[in-house]
Amino acid sequence: MRSSIAAIAVLLALSACASDGADTLPATPSATAPMATEPSVDTMKRLVQLLSSDAYEGRAPGTAGEEKTLALLADEFGKLGLQPGNKGSWFQDVPLVEINAKNVSPLTFTGGKAPVTAAYGPEMVIGTYRTSQPRIAIKDSPVIFVGYGINAPEKGWNDYAGLDVKGKTVIILVNDPDYETQGLAGPFNGRAMTYYGRWTYKYEEAARQGAAAAIIVHDTVPAAYGWNVVQSSWTGAQHVADSADGNAGQSQAIGWIQKDKATALFASAGLNLDAQMAAAKKPGFKAVPLNGVKASLSFDNDLRKHMSKNVVALLPGKTRPDEYVLYSAHWDHLGHCQAAPDGDDICNGAVDNATGTAALVALAQANVKAGPTDRSQVFLAVTGEESGLLGSAYYGNNPVFPFSRTVGGVNMDALSVAGLAKNVVVIGKGKSQLDAYLDRALTAQGRVASDEPTPEKGFYYRSDHFSFAKHGLPMLYFEGGEDLVQGGTAAGLAAAEDYTKNRYHGPKDEYDPNWDWTGVLADLKLYYMVGRDLATTTDWPNWVAGDEFRAIRDKDRAGQ
Repeated sequence: MRSSIAAIAVLLALSACASDGADTLPATPSATAPMATEPSVDTMKRLVQLLSSDAYEGRAPGTAGEEKTLALLADEFGKLGLQPGNKGSWFQDVPLVEINAKNVSPLTFTGGKAPVTAAYGPEMVIGTYRTSQPRIAIKDSPVIFVGYGINAPEKGWNDYAGLDVKGKTVIILVNDPDYETQGLAGPFNGRAMTYYGRWTYKYEEAARQGAAAAIIVHDTVPAAYGWNVVQSSWTGAQHVADSADGNAGQSQAIGWIQKDKATALFASAGLNLDAQMAAAKKPGFKAVPLNGVKASLSFDNDLRKHMSKNVVALLPGKTRPDEYVLYSAHWDHLGHCQAAPDGDDICNGAVDNATGTAALVALAQANVKAGPTDRSQVFLAVTGEESGLLGSAYYGNNPVFPFSRTVGGVNMDALSVAGLAKNVVVIGKGKSQLDAYLDRALTAQGRVASDEPTPEKGFYYRSDHFSFAKHGLPMLYFEGGEDLVQGGTAAGLAAAEDYTKNRYHGPKDEYDPNWDWTGVLADLKLYYMVGRDLATTTDWPNWVAGDEFRAIRDKDRAGQ
């Protein structure tokens, strides 16, 4: 999912890690020298146009669009001479359940000064993670405002302290309590979102607490996108990871509500939403029952279990084939979605993420032409990213290649077609020693790496690299910057805003023959140089000292 972020040029050289764990920069491999071959823009154009055509129906998991996507990728990798990566197969099965909510009632709140009703779609969205429950019905569930819905013992913060929310409906704020902080100092990293701020965490914690329903208040700035994105992403077919117990431990219902409806709800309970939001930002916040207010809603679920698939292609290494470098991108998008005014209801996902999917093939092609590296290279196209990183999470729990033998890698999610930028924005800059590899490649291009200017949007937790990081694997994820060679930051910001407002997660994210591919080519060269650098060195880059994932990596590598 392409983030809309401005570029602030800050070059930070980090050291890479030798195999003994010392923070030393390895010698610059020949990969950063002028390339004998480079990724093909023609390959990119051909595949992005094809993958985002209406014939692929938006590439939703479990559809004909998935079947066409899988067949195309297997064919492309096979023609290049790569090997099927999963024990002779191009595919890794990922068990999912497709859930279509039907007969959705309004979400009603009664018992206050006046009833409040939110309509499905324009005012609220609702769904469930439960995969064995064909009908959800919540009747007169007491409502409690739990602030940011965070339980973080290591930070001395628990919005659920002293509460019993079993069978109740919790109203939750998105992001972290200190997201408005200008700097990066604060109980939750100040302006930089932690995982506690992500909507996925909010639902996970609500389920652990036993809530019957968990409803997040949508607010554009802390959410990082408008209601149009929520509505298009949360209506229509949804995909959930399957489990033996049908996810019985999850809340019955999860969803979002428009802020103006939440304001009316709180007023009905004699409360001021803005005042409660301000209170929730402060340490020691105590949850607030909306006394007398009860929530009711119901909906039916059409449930269909299916086996979606990750695509795994392998380019074996010539001297150390049991050491791996990982390239990842998600092939899926939303399929049929909320229709545009012209009736177009296919979310084609041209930028998000036909570009990243095509980049996997283009990079494999370039590496085949250049010849195999010492280490093996794995090209992994994952399913279900748009449904919550499902395919990468499954690979993380069931890795085809052990993480202890995987050196690191790069993740590609929505390449910028706005033109060549003077910089790239590194998502999670300063977390791992992979930054040094990128810095070397950028120096060869005369470009720089920039920090995220909007870390409060939590982009680090919104793409597939996060699934691998949770298992200790250093992954590099960057995006084309917005300090464009043609037009500067003003032009870059305008292009990003236009994409977010008019195309992101909507039917108009379509292939455009007028795209400027110069930035795509430059960024592909970076991925290529970083990948070959990792695949030729003998070093094992790590997370920087003190990073949240460092201990996992150290433990994983200790037995090698």
